[in-house]
Amino acid sequence: MEYKIDVGRIDTVEAIFGKLDENIRALEKEYEVTAVYRNGEISLSGDAECVYHAKRAMECLMQLAEKGDPISEQTLRYVFSLVQEGREGEIASLSEDCICVTAKGRPVKPKTLGQQQYVNAISRNTITFGVGPAGTGKTYLAVALAVKAFRAHEISKIILTRPAVEAGEKLGFLPGDLQNKVDPYLRPLYDALFDMLGAENYQKYLERGNIEVAPLAYMRGRTLDDSFIILDEAQNTTPEQMKMFLTRLGANSKAVITGDITQIDLPDKQKSGLVQATKILKKVEDIAIMRFTDKDVVRHKLVQDIIKAYDRYYEELSRNQREKRPHREEK
Repeated sequence: MEYKIDVGRIDTVEAIFGKLDENIRALEKEYEVTAVYRNGEISLSGDAECVYHAKRAMECLMQLAEKGDPISEQTLRYVFSLVQEGREGEIASLSEDCICVTAKGRPVKPKTLGQQQYVNAISRNTITFGVGPAGTGKTYLAVALAVKAFRAHEISKIILTRPAVEAGEKLGFLPGDLQNKVDPYLRPLYDALFDMLGAENYQKYLERGNIEVAPLAYMRGRTLDDSFIILDEAQNTTPEQMKMFLTRLGANSKAVITGDITQIDLPDKQKSGLVQATKILKKVEDIAIMRFTDKDVVRHKLVQDIIKAYDRYYEELSRNQREKRPHREEK
């Protein structure tokens, strides 16, 4: 079977085919079809069912290319997964507008439907929880939205915090002054801000007090007004710490809490404040709880594969444990 798709603009064709045609080769391999561009049309040929799936993927890629979105390996994987689920039509809901532009001039946009829903939730709610695996952009997108709000003068301060669990909030054994002691725990937050603002602007705003990066322990007893507050690695908060953080929220402030409940580093038998909070607050108005999956991972393909492998391992382990329980009862 052969199916022809009218493309039109040459830059759309270039984006879809990719550097050295790597994108179109990946599509041909995924669906076992042959793709040829000629006279403004892309021709797909092969088995009828394969061509049908390839056509759906191609139309999805065209929508992204026409928006000016780069077609990366991660984008291809995501589009293929949407086609498999019959959800490729939802790609149109991805916003064409960028959240902000980085210091190097790169636009920051949601890359998956999960990320789009997360961005929308943060915009509409005072408190948003972003829960999911590593590499889903939870913290990076939150920082981008904080910078956007700051540049628009919607808030006057960006506060980034995370628990220093590895040192039990007792940072004394590390060398140097307070800043040197907490830097290893806060480095991912610094990196996101540097990317958005540039090192020079970051330092300027830090000195003016417009930006604060501090361990969670230093939030106690404060009221955070006119601020965009991000709590990162929240799976490592205790229930008491989480309640303390949530009750710091002041007038004209917004909070985003991010974490991965599969990477809890708290001591044995210690409950996670993030897990508890998402249960307690799930029906509270003006609080959104967004959950990411491995499909929202925007890092290297291996990150997605690693998450899937671990999920399969724990599912099998849980299944084996369930199967053993009846035998114990019989004894």
